[in-house]
Amino acid sequence: MTVKNRILKMVLAVAVLLSFAISVGATTAEAEQASEFKPEPGTYQGVARGYNGDVVLDVTFSADGIAAIEVVESRETEFVGTPAYDILFPLIQEFGSTGIDVVSGATITSYAVFAAVESAAEQAGADIDALRKGVKPFAYTPGEKIVDTYDVVVIGAGGAGMAAAASAAQNGATVLVIEKEAEIGGNTLVAGGPFQASQPSAVWDPADPDATQAVYEVTGETVDKVKMDSGRLANLSMILEWNEAPFDESVPDPSAIKSVNDYNLPERGVHPEFLPTLQTLKSQIREYMAYADEKMAAGAAETDLTLFSTVELHIFQTYYGGLRLNHDKTEWIVNDFELVKQMCEEANNIKPWLIAQGASFDNSQGTLIGTMWQRTIRMLGGVVDGVEYPSKWGAYFKVPENTLLTANEKNKIMKRTTAQELMLEGDRVVGVKAVMFDGTEVEITATKGVIIATGGYAANTKMVLETNDYWDDDDLTASIKTTNRSLAQGEGIVMAQAIGADVVGLGWTQLMPLGWVDNGNLAGGTGETVIYISPSGHPNAGKRYVDEAAERDVLSQAAYDYGTEDGVYIELGNASGPWASAGNVEGRSYVCTLDEAAALLEIEKDILEQTITEYDAFIIGATDVPPVPAKSGYRGTIGSCEVDEDGDYLPETYKIDKILVRFMAPSTHHTMGGLVVDTERHVLDTEGNVID
Repeated sequence: MTVKNRILKMVLAVAVLLSFAISVGATTAEAEQASEFKPEPGTYQGVARGYNGDVVLDVTFSADGIAAIEVVESRETEFVGTPAYDILFPLIQEFGSTGIDVVSGATITSYAVFAAVESAAEQAGADIDALRKGVKPFAYTPGEKIVDTYDVVVIGAGGAGMAAAASAAQNGATVLVIEKEAEIGGNTLVAGGPFQASQPSAVWDPADPDATQAVYEVTGETVDKVKMDSGRLANLSMILEWNEAPFDESVPDPSAIKSVNDYNLPERGVHPEFLPTLQTLKSQIREYMAYADEKMAAGAAETDLTLFSTVELHIFQTYYGGLRLNHDKTEWIVNDFELVKQMCEEANNIKPWLIAQGASFDNSQGTLIGTMWQRTIRMLGGVVDGVEYPSKWGAYFKVPENTLLTANEKNKIMKRTTAQELMLEGDRVVGVKAVMFDGTEVEITATKGVIIATGGYAANTKMVLETNDYWDDDDLTASIKTTNRSLAQGEGIVMAQAIGADVVGLGWTQLMPLGWVDNGNLAGGTGETVIYISPSGHPNAGKRYVDEAAERDVLSQAAYDYGTEDGVYIELGNASGPWASAGNVEGRSYVCTLDEAAALLEIEKDILEQTITEYDAFIIGATDVPPVPAKSGYRGTIGSCEVDEDGDYLPETYKIDKILVRFMAPSTHHTMGGLVVDTERHVLDTEGNVID
């Protein structure tokens, strides 16, 4: 079966699900009279396909209704799909109906609940048409208009919104958070989660260059120093050679620029506001290189060196990693220096601030796809009132939620409530108008300010296409999927524009190269540990084509250039890596032998073997010739190779047993631009003035 056929089957499966959704959704509040349901009393088990797998429910029927619904099995995303259960089960019981409204943000899970209940009802001999009409017609009744006053109103309860709300509460403000979804978390719940910051205790210290450990002062922990990935020194050497002349924006021949690599950024120079940072960084790198040269002259490998990482490196990589030409090669987009500087300098404050509230983190300096350097810090969870909450949910949501709600008894989070309009008195924003899921109107006065934390619009394909000024129209099309939840629609940006707010950079939507081919969701991973190859049917089939540790736009563009028309490409990784733990998932990922991979991919085994062995040979030290294309960071092999007691590879033990094969394609991921703000995060109007 070809890749295209597999994808077609997945698309058809989704189409069938959606057709069911339409048929069920058409029978909601339109019922005009009660109908006879008449199930056989008892408990029956219904099963239906949800977003991530089967939803299995035990449904107990009485003689004339539904007495109870319980979840037996569910793989739905926690706090994204699962809130549908607590909302829908009581409504289904109350109205004796599956013809009720879906839960916004959990649409597919909602339809799975309806289908599972109907499956159980069918076993009970009930009339399914009657079940869809209900014992009584379904309709929400709006409540009395809610009018209230708070110091601060935050629109959006994602990572940024909850952090802003907790901070405002800590500073004595009364705070209301308005969230349109059924649970807090926003898009952060389906994102990777780690954040970037250079942690001094985990990296090279020029005052103690040979240190292998240091104390993280916030917690008193002794932290192991992180080692460099292979390939990082070449990046530092490139920066040392960076031209310090004013940046040359000229593009004499736009047709000659096919990719970011054709920009020749180091030769073009630097924007003057970033020059002092570059000069400081070069001084830091020279000092580190002296240390590195001495160690390597004594026999150390690059991977034996303690990681170099500074705030200045973070600033400068943010600068050139975002320095891009628009599609027509007529305009450069350049990061705002003051905002970049603030972000990178203050990033290290995030961790201790959350730790003080009950969150926990590791002391890693890792990578995510496209991060350009080792500086991601991974959250572990959080503790509230002695209860441990895992991962993102604990660190980024339960902890700040607790801070918010315990700071003042008035503080509140209004869920399933959609902000619709900013209230004005003259030119001053004084509050927010919103509406709840049941139609109840909400009008909140904010005496000290409104915080818009609604995120971007990467799930709004229409808006992405309308604003696009970076991607080729043949690549970025209406068929592209997204890593985002459906909530990322851009309403906050539009709401602010309606009162004169300025915007910047909307045309440079970031694409995520690690999207699953079937639904576009974030697959996870990092480029240092894998290789990407072209699929069958491409002239480059079975061969590498890009630096897998490069920026996300570089990887996404390469997927379109060297993958299928939709950007489908193949990722090969080590079968013992973390992303192999899920095992085989039809159409997505497979752990298999080289022979099995060749059959699966319809690519000759010899080509796959040559691609893998040539790449791995450099990593294990069997050759000093880097693979082509070379990488800015290498970590681990695709095949397997034993190491000695010092962690050095033993090339004679190398073999290719099993490998991990994953099918990927770019998905929309971030709205790179947004509202224009200053360093105090005031929104500015189109004249550059603060909107009060």
